[in-house]
Amino acid sequence: MPPSGEGANLALPDGAGLGEALAAPPGDVEAALAAYEAALFPRGARTAADAEKVLTLCVGGRAPCGLIEMFAGADG
Repeated sequence: MPPSGEGANLALPDGAGLGEALAAPPGDVEAALAAYEAALFPRGARTAADAEKVLTLCVGGRAPCGLIEMFAGADG
């Protein structure tokens, strides 16, 4: 995943979610991990897609124009 500053934002809830999944009805670790991963992977994929868009704005073929246009359109 391109650097976007989202590592801790993903890691903290992912760690909490893993702990909750493993602490839930004990005995079936595989089912707990499967449920955890069912939420983990889509969330990570969305964040990776957003990071890819920002990376393209910063260093893609239209850089820096796309990045400037993004900031110019931002409310501020």
